Amino acid sequence: MRIKLITIFAFILFSYNGKSQSIDPDDSFTIELGLPNSFTNKPFKDIMQGLVCVSPYYQYAFKSGFALGAGGHYSYFAVNEFSLPSAVYGGMHTLAGFFKFSHEKFWGERFGTDLGVKLGYAHTMVKTDVLSAQGTLLHVIQSTYIEPVVGLILSSDEANSYRLTIGYPFYGFGFKPWTIGLDSELGYESTEFGRISSFLTIGFGYTHYFNGKSSSEE
Repeated sequence: MRIKLITIFAFILFSYNGKSQSIDPDDSFTIELGLPNSFTNKPFKDIMQGLVCVSPYYQYAFKSGFALGAGGHYSYFAVNEFSLPSAVYGGMHTLAGFFKFSHEKFWGERFGTDLGVKLGYAHTMVKTDVLSAQGTLLHVIQSTYIEPVVGLILSSDEANSYRLTIGYPFYGFGFKPWTIGLDSELGYESTEFGRISSFLTIGFGYTHYFNGKSSSEE
């Protein structure tokens, strides 16, 4: 799926022949949509299946290319019931607010980059049928949220662009089987439970530049 996304973006990048003007970044609004895939924490990787990750944010880029932004982050992971001895139904919702520090620059009339990091605080809510049976409506976890991000930007005109986004969010907690209500370690080493929950996200984004300026000559 991720290879297909990259291939589609590359095709658009090299085949688009429109006469777009070079964007002079200023204040902008971006929304990113991706598909998350967990890595470091083995129980998190095996038990939880990433379905969606969304990040809308406002950003202001200075003439130097340094940019400041602020926005929200949402992700949803469903319990993979096929990875467990007995089926568990439910999932994990995470909401986060963040500040973004990055460098945004256009290297020509159409192509630009946005390299940075999002820093914030996350509110994770886990809801499963096992937790409900135990009398817990939601298992709530508060943690830090850090996400290095890379955006490969393709402009369509002086006010709009599209991007391939690559992010690697870190939630400041270790996922454990009892996070979803189980009372067993399921054969995992206890050292695995202390590893921070993280995942790779690859997706697309859309950006609207409010100033609509063009740095190209008349």
